[in-house]
Amino acid sequence: MRSPALRHVLTHLITPLLMCIGMGLAYMGAFVTPEPHHMPVAVVGTTPQAKVFAQTVKDTAGDKLDVRTVADRADAVGLLKSREVTGAYVPSAKSPELLVASAASDMGATAVEKVFTPVAARQGVPLKVTDVAEPVADDPTGQGLFFLLIALSIGSYASVAAIGAAGSALPMRVRALFALGVSAVVSAIGALLAGPVFRLAHHDLAGVWGMAWLYSAGILLVGTGLHTFLKRWTTLAMMVLFVMLNFTSSGGLFRPELQNGFFGTLHAFWNGAGFVEGVRSLLYFGGDGLSRNVWTLLVWLLLGLAVTGVAALYERPRHARHAAGTTATAAPGAHPAPHPTAGEADARTAAEEAEEETEETVGV
Repeated sequence: MRSPALRHVLTHLITPLLMCIGMGLAYMGAFVTPEPHHMPVAVVGTTPQAKVFAQTVKDTAGDKLDVRTVADRADAVGLLKSREVTGAYVPSAKSPELLVASAASDMGATAVEKVFTPVAARQGVPLKVTDVAEPVADDPTGQGLFFLLIALSIGSYASVAAIGAAGSALPMRVRALFALGVSAVVSAIGALLAGPVFRLAHHDLAGVWGMAWLYSAGILLVGTGLHTFLKRWTTLAMMVLFVMLNFTSSGGLFRPELQNGFFGTLHAFWNGAGFVEGVRSLLYFGGDGLSRNVWTLLVWLLLGLAVTGVAALYERPRHARHAAGTTATAAPGAHPAPHPTAGEADARTAAEEAEEETEETVGV
């Protein structure tokens, strides 16, 4: 291609076009056709009739449902509050009841209601639906936490361009400290949104802020470290890691039992799922399962520290060259060099890349 300017433009179009493909595949693959996949439900009762009923439901649903029986209603409520089942059906000839916990997943509660409503209809009786864990009135669908996740994610991965590109001349330890500081600001904004502004969290706001900080710090450290190796491709990598794979597997809209196996598997260890499920545990389920989700966020934070540590070791020779070039230029009586030193060339290249990456990130 003869025109350098045209080649430059076409090269920079690669990132948004790959994002278009990736976002389409991820979001449409995860959200367009939600269907139960081994969705856990319970039937209350240990009589032969209850066991036959449970087996009939299982045979009819196939792989869509995993059906178990429990001794009584209290056991069913306990399973719902520990999020081991999505719904529990209490058979009755006159007033069958379906127990759900919509705070765990409004979509899951709706899906299980669609399963058991026809069962009651065949008996000619109405189905009573009891919600044992409702979200707060300020977040009636329980999806506010998903949108909080989006705000935290954008604030975190977009800041990587500023720290990694504009601050590329700074030592990695300084950039890592910037990442930790920015994560504190991002998480504070998240706490304000979750608390006073939209009232998603009516209690334990400090715990929400703590998990938001762990989540944001992990993203910022991973991105800051990756920038050393990926440069302007860091934006695309961050979008893949913390948007395409992250939002779709977080459980904020559909829990894993309503998604295919790929996103359901990611839900078990991805950081977005750790944040959403951890905040749900704290706000609605008495801290049940909280420690596991906090550990998920801690592992991602440790991963970020490891990536920045490797990047610091990789950058050490470049910073040594830069320091040597600066010293040579500033030496008393030194004649102006006819060509830029290695350190000056590195600095000039870094500045050009930083400007290009910042423009590209803002454009995206």
